[in-house]
Amino acid sequence: MALAVPPGGTPPPTELRPEAATPHAQTISRSDAPRRRAAPPVPAVSVVIVNFCQWRNTARLVTQLRRSAAVRSGTAEVVVVDNHSPSHPVARKLEKMRGVKVRRFSRNVGFARAVNRGVADSGPVARGTTRRPDPVAPGAGEWVLLLNPDVTVDDGFLDDLTATISKLTATDPGVGVVGFRLRNRDGTDQASSGPFPTLGRTLAGLFLPRSRRKCTHRPEPVRQAVDWVTGGCLLVRRDCFAQLGGLDETYFLYYEDVDFCRRATAAGWRVWFDPALEATHHWPLHARRVPAPLRLMTRHALLTYAQKHWAGWRARVMSGVVWSEAALRQAWAAARGDWDASRCYGQLRKLVGDVTAGRDREARRRIRYAAAFLNPIAAEQDGRTQ
Repeated sequence: MALAVPPGGTPPPTELRPEAATPHAQTISRSDAPRRRAAPPVPAVSVVIVNFCQWRNTARLVTQLRRSAAVRSGTAEVVVVDNHSPSHPVARKLEKMRGVKVRRFSRNVGFARAVNRGVADSGPVARGTTRRPDPVAPGAGEWVLLLNPDVTVDDGFLDDLTATISKLTATDPGVGVVGFRLRNRDGTDQASSGPFPTLGRTLAGLFLPRSRRKCTHRPEPVRQAVDWVTGGCLLVRRDCFAQLGGLDETYFLYYEDVDFCRRATAAGWRVWFDPALEATHHWPLHARRVPAPLRLMTRHALLTYAQKHWAGWRARVMSGVVWSEAALRQAWAAARGDWDASRCYGQLRKLVGDVTAGRDREARRRIRYAAAFLNPIAAEQDGRTQ
């Protein structure tokens, strides 16, 4: 998910038809002769940003990305996909920016589905048609970079990225996924990769700080193979994205990056952590409060991953753990008089049964129930990046 480069020059002017090649016709100035319009350049990398109630953060990130020569030359483009956020003046400004495309959904479709639609909208539109390249077709840009709205980058970030892409293309055609070094707001290192989750690691993680439950810190300044890298800053070769059919849309939010890297590895692609490029991730999940609706999302993602990748009894044990946790949190919320949280944890208990039994439609309904409460949670961080 050979490096595509913009055309090397202006195509030659259209030749005159033989019957028009009269002495008079030959005196037509070069400026009067019909000219063939150059095809739009194919970007080497398409940046996909999924926005949800963070228009100001998204606009700041887009502005930083556009300070790269790669955007001005067409070597890189930015695609913003909005998951039904409230209207904001910034959205109209983004739509008018050169090198930026904005797509807005009429409902929150989840992160994985929004990414897949963003990739579908990347690349140039063929002249004379409104259709874009197939979402997983080669030729629409060799690489895709996923960035969270609460990420900030230095000026020239995409110029450095395109240089990195050139090296990868020349030296390692088998690499399919690359993650970069992330920093916290205070400049400290933020873990952004880790081993594939197992039942044992997941249960042991309950006794670790939240920042280390899934991820592993990698202070070494060298590129290295890893199991998975976070989707908050994820570079994917488009051919890899094509072969895997994009992100698994069964996941609404979280674990879709782990699942993608696992499928990429199984398909023979390599997954790398490369600290050569850095970005600041301001609000990772472990640094935020996790209210009931958001916890329902994270537990749904964990259960979905367990059902898909673990042996049957391990998935059943995880389901039992999540159900018990939901029951305890529901009782505690009721004791505090927090009836919204109590109802949400009741939905989580039912969700456990839906995922275990494969009732996808019922599970999606409960996800939509929780998603209705996410707007103010997501908006808490808007405008707070630097």
